[in-house]
Amino acid sequence: MSATRRHLGLSALVLFGLAYLAPLIVLGTFGVVAAASRGATPASYGLALVAMLFTAGSYGKMAALHPVAGSAYSYVCHAIDRRVGFMVGWAVTLDYLFLPMVIWLIGAAYLHDSFPMLPMPALVLAFIVATTALNILGFRLAKGVNGALMAVQAVVIVLFVALALGFVMHQDVVRPLAPFANPATGLAPIAAGAAIAAYSFLGFDAVTTLAEECHDPRRMLPRAIWLTALIGGVIFVGVAYVTQLAHPGYAFRDPAAAANEIARAIGGRAFQALFLAGLVVAQFASGIAAQAAGARLIHAMARDGVLPRGLLGQLHPGYGTPAAAVLLTGAVGLLALGLTVESSTSFINFGAFTAFAAVNLSVIATARRNGTGRDISSVLVWYVAPAIGLVIDVWLLTRLEPQAIDLGLGWLVVGIGVLTWLTRGFRRPPPALHVISH
Repeated sequence: MSATRRHLGLSALVLFGLAYLAPLIVLGTFGVVAAASRGATPASYGLALVAMLFTAGSYGKMAALHPVAGSAYSYVCHAIDRRVGFMVGWAVTLDYLFLPMVIWLIGAAYLHDSFPMLPMPALVLAFIVATTALNILGFRLAKGVNGALMAVQAVVIVLFVALALGFVMHQDVVRPLAPFANPATGLAPIAAGAAIAAYSFLGFDAVTTLAEECHDPRRMLPRAIWLTALIGGVIFVGVAYVTQLAHPGYAFRDPAAAANEIARAIGGRAFQALFLAGLVVAQFASGIAAQAAGARLIHAMARDGVLPRGLLGQLHPGYGTPAAAVLLTGAVGLLALGLTVESSTSFINFGAFTAFAAVNLSVIATARRNGTGRDISSVLVWYVAPAIGLVIDVWLLTRLEPQAIDLGLGWLVVGIGVLTWLTRGFRRPPPALHVISH
């Protein structure tokens, strides 16, 4: 690594993390969270933010101890056991497989809401076919294009919030505390909403992938991870609050495309068209990146012998891309034809909460192994804080849809079977997994 590459400072790391979060997603899933929380969307995001801040603190501690491009998988391998780490990595692969599907579902839902004559299944298939073809051909969005897309998202969010505030100011009755507490909601619905809202935070740990390119990673990474979660969470809570004020309650024509309905109410057809264009373009670009990441993971796992090498471990002779792995992710995306946005985000959050809980547990295990905890401050930092994060993460995991929990547990059972086979009955060390986030 050349010295000239190790110049990324705190602001650059935080900006990278925020870009990875894709702030517009808070509007993309607003209706689903509002329905689950019964009109208390910002409260759900606030609860999710609390969980993420405790978990981000644990990620920061592990990143400081292991300042390399890391993940929950590598942290658990270092702190607990490689077999446990393998299972955490296996759980995270669920995210990689299902994330493109959720992105395609959200984009299709908004298009269908605006153009109901276009069948929802046809729109989902269009997203799948287009992104799969581009990823097989080796299409890559340039950094400038990604930057432009982030700028578009920022403009759309600012306009949305400004119009929503103007809309609220012209209402005869405004209940400023209703988005946090109203007669219809309570702790259980808010927690159910938070279990879905956590989807918006996925990727706050992405700055760990820049560990080898930043200045003083042991000091910078913990700060960048925590600040990314905090700033992203404040944006989510703020946007959700203003949006919930503009549309109190949780009754929508289609919760999966609720922000489309709100955009028209606060800004008319012209703004609705602008909002729809910004959201669909962002979803399309995110879908390309998410499918490419999932395909790379599947290809790497096949190359390492975790999955069949014969097909999934090969590159396309003409395009040099993991075409079979890309096709597999596209095939998984076909499940979207029978799922909702809520159920598919729950699938992803099962893997995320599993990883988050494991990282909190890794901090405690590391502290015990190193004999940390001889004074009150170290006990609070190394035991109490990660324990709180662990409890909240597990609690939110239990608030996911039962179908998502069943699928997640089934996926872990398959993982145990794969691990047993790869280690010949746990007599050999497990192979490494190329998991780069969560």
